[in-house]
Amino acid sequence: MDDLLKQMGTRIHDRRKQLRLTQEELAERADITPQTVSTAELGKKALRPENIIRICSALEISTDYLLLGIVTNEDRVLMSEKLSQLSPREYRYLEDIVNSYVAVLKNPEDEGEWKKLFPD
Repeated sequence: MDDLLKQMGTRIHDRRKQLRLTQEELAERADITPQTVSTAELGKKALRPENIIRICSALEISTDYLLLGIVTNEDRVLMSEKLSQLSPREYRYLEDIVNSYVAVLKNPEDEGEWKKLFPD
């Protein structure tokens, strides 16, 4: 159980950082205390079900992703909604970025350089 809580905490932390939120900002968005965010990120204590839902909503992730680390159709719908807001030009720029990312992942020789920019 402790390992699961730590994995969930890591996913909360990583997503919060990705969104450039402080613990206080996430707490405000999720209508929970900053202490709840902190203990969740450290994997020290299980979250109440309603707080899981609040955190997932604030971080724009599915509960499946938070709990299990898997990407679901719900996550894909959230991404699709974001993509639909892009102009055609922005969409093509993003497509270039994604294509470059995938190419690097397929070429192990370049992966070291990529990991310097985007560590796990």
